Amino acid sequence: MKSFRTKSLWLLLPSLLFLVMPFYGLANGMIQSLMDDGSVRLTHYKELADNGRFISSISFSVQTAFLATSLSMVIGLVMTKYFYTYLKKTSSRLLVWIPMLFPHFVWGYVVLLLLSESGVAAQALTSFGLLAGTEAFPIWTRDPNGIGIIITYVWKELPLVILLLFPVYAGINREYYDLVETMGGSGWQKFKTVDIPSLTPVLIETFLIVFAFTLSAYEVPALLGTTYPEMAAVLSYDWFYGSSWDDRPLAFAAMISISLLLLALAVVGYAFVNRRRWRRAKGESL
Repeated sequence: MKSFRTKSLWLLLPSLLFLVMPFYGLANGMIQSLMDDGSVRLTHYKELADNGRFISSISFSVQTAFLATSLSMVIGLVMTKYFYTYLKKTSSRLLVWIPMLFPHFVWGYVVLLLLSESGVAAQALTSFGLLAGTEAFPIWTRDPNGIGIIITYVWKELPLVILLLFPVYAGINREYYDLVETMGGSGWQKFKTVDIPSLTPVLIETFLIVFAFTLSAYEVPALLGTTYPEMAAVLSYDWFYGSSWDDRPLAFAAMISISLLLLALAVVGYAFVNRRRWRRAKGESL
């Protein structure tokens, strides 16, 4: 029995290492961001607070991630609600979830091929005489507003939102809708009294997952973003691999700041979701 337990622990070692390594990297990054001439100080964080490039970058990153996440959530919620019956079929679900098989970089490159000033859409509109030339096509990639980045993440994260919301809709008792309708409730009343209470925890969790990934992602902003303002991950990469070694602690401080922001959002979201679930369970028990 003891030998079996020992072998089991050895089998768990790879998964434990996989879980520990991110925390090691986070701890090491925090140490690097706090070290200044061999002492633990907040010097690099103070530099970030006074760095206009970082302030613009973090503002642009939060704005872009929030818009991409919000659009993904709204479109995913509408599609799940109104195409619920079609999603019951395995073939329909597979068709929706196909984009999840490809990395974000692939979809970013597809957006670049389709929507750049010399892309497929611009050339097609020019060929049909709808544009005077490809230069008249709107700038949707490598633009200062992050439109290409937002389109890519909405396109890529939409299947994930549907994937997470679909089981919730599948578990909602259809008789609840009939009850609201019998009492004279409108479609909005059905959504408000039946959908929202069931969906709120999953919506918050899904929002946090998508927002966290989008805010800290590198490959799509590096492909479709501009040199200013850039996403925080791109700026941190430039600082880390730039010509000046003095900027490396700033890269660590920037990513640690983002990690702490996401951690705070996760704690608040987790507390809110748990509170709603506890109140709902208490209400059902009564």
